[in-house]
Amino acid sequence: MSMLSFEKKYRVRGGTLIGGDLFDFWVGPFYVGFFGVTTAFFASLGTALIVWGAAIQGTANPWRISIAPPDVSYGLALAPLKSGGLWQLITICAVGAFVSWALRQAEIARKLGMGLHVPIAFSFAIFAYVSLVVIRPLLLGAWGHGFPYGIISHLDWVSNTGYQYLHFHYNRAHMIAITFFFTNVLALALHSSLVLSALNPGRGETVKTAEHENTFYRDFIGYSIGTLGIHRLGMFLAVSASFWSAICIIISGPFWTRGWPEWWSWWLNLPFWSGQ
Repeated sequence: MSMLSFEKKYRVRGGTLIGGDLFDFWVGPFYVGFFGVTTAFFASLGTALIVWGAAIQGTANPWRISIAPPDVSYGLALAPLKSGGLWQLITICAVGAFVSWALRQAEIARKLGMGLHVPIAFSFAIFAYVSLVVIRPLLLGAWGHGFPYGIISHLDWVSNTGYQYLHFHYNRAHMIAITFFFTNVLALALHSSLVLSALNPGRGETVKTAEHENTFYRDFIGYSIGTLGIHRLGMFLAVSASFWSAICIIISGPFWTRGWPEWWSWWLNLPFWSGQ
């Protein structure tokens, strides 16, 4: 209820990026805005196209639905609907929905007088998706290099693409991305457990403060990054994991075509141990 009373203070006109006052209103607790409308449009249209594609395939089993990209022979041209054109339209809808959602986040942040950290962080997730279905296919010269929309078919694509490079885990950008993913999990686990231990005391005990939290880590590892610092670190780790995961697939094919283990031959040829 306290949040409901707070919402009245910022439900004011302004802060919009496009459309002015046209869509500057709320539906219940949800802010609409111009980009809320475009998000709903692209998401609904994309979902409808997937359902239509499933109907064409004659299946209602979500595990068996697969909307495949055009054959590589089409290059970067538009393909017939039943030969990959449907995939192209769904991709346009997905990118439109994701970008609209990020811009809607920006408008809400502007209304609240907050920084744009949330839409900026979300844009790295968008970049990871776009790198798979737009950037890499463009660099390789065919939309057919994108992944299919389907649960099993998508997993098959990931497996097959990895085996094209013999051992994808030797991809050095993949190594960096995985390191950031694991470190992000560690940081989030440490942060969330600390907050819960301080703000969720046993019955009859008082809630602890940030001073208790800082003191715990000073006693534990000799240093506390602080309340603001841990969230800066968390954002850095999260966006870095997403960024390097995108880089690892972009360089696979357009810039490196052989097996990834072969890339490390330079390491074996260093003077101080070559021939050992």
